[in-house]
Amino acid sequence: MSRERPKRGVLPPAQENIEKLKKVVEEGNYYGAQQMYKSISARYVSAQRYMEALDILHSGACIQLEHGQVTCGAELAVLYVDILVKARVPYNDENLDGVRKIYTKFPQIPVPQHLGDDEDMQQISEALGAAKTRVDGCSSFLKAAIKWSAEFGAPRYGSPELHAMLAEYIYSESPEVDMARVSHHFIKGNNLKKFASVLVNFMGKCYPGEDDLAISRAILMYLSSGNLRDANQLMDELKKQVEEKQLDLPQSDLIQFVTFLLQTLQRDALPLFNMLKVKYKSSLDREPSFKELLDEIAEKFYGVRRRNPLQGMFGEIFKLKRDSYLAYGFLIVQMMGAE
Repeated sequence: MSRERPKRGVLPPAQENIEKLKKVVEEGNYYGAQQMYKSISARYVSAQRYMEALDILHSGACIQLEHGQVTCGAELAVLYVDILVKARVPYNDENLDGVRKIYTKFPQIPVPQHLGDDEDMQQISEALGAAKTRVDGCSSFLKAAIKWSAEFGAPRYGSPELHAMLAEYIYSESPEVDMARVSHHFIKGNNLKKFASVLVNFMGKCYPGEDDLAISRAILMYLSSGNLRDANQLMDELKKQVEEKQLDLPQSDLIQFVTFLLQTLQRDALPLFNMLKVKYKSSLDREPSFKELLDEIAEKFYGVRRRNPLQGMFGEIFKLKRDSYLAYGFLIVQMMGAE
């Protein structure tokens, strides 16, 4: 007996399309499969069969990534998150697991470090381009997922686990590591030990003078959010890991500064805080962002309101006008007295 076909316009169970599209990918028709994933999932969305649309996109993202099609896989991964938002899917561990599984499919390939002849240079250029594609694709996906999580039940800045994933992927896959960006996501993440491990690893491969900047920035970023506990724990974990690896923390004025700062912030010591800023000003000036971070720390721990640059500018204008009027009035009085 022949199998009854669905009536025209009636969508079959999602699994039928998942199996069909998987065969298209396995045949190597990645572009054709991509268009079909997008168009077929859109039909399920139009029919408000959101969970089935999610199943199709999830399967598509994973299988494209498994076949090395990072651009296609990342596009379907972002569409998957778009449907999470459209369907108002709540943030919880079960729904987060779908995001986790896609993340694990993004390739992790070490970026070549050694330059050789012209042929090697061509291969390295291609490898660097592929690495950028991976980082951009994974970043777009995880940023979208973080935004979804923040909107539907995660903490204010989004899922800490997703932030930690993004930080780790950027660090491990970027051709040129932006440690400020990596630190930003680790600070909002939930894996302090991994953060310390990344900083220790960075110490071994960065240019001279970048190691103490990265460590100090990480500590100051925690403190600027009012998080003295994790700032101290990160410093303790760094000391522990470098000791285990028989290494040393950088011996610099910046490291001295953050060490003294952590002690100072445990007490009501605004004058000492200001003295430290003055004493280590030349070291702090190495990184322009430190000034703003320290202003935020002063506000969080000592209630020092940050000065608005516009207010300062207008205040000076009004002061000049006031002084001019006073001088003019004084001149009139003098002239009248002379008469």
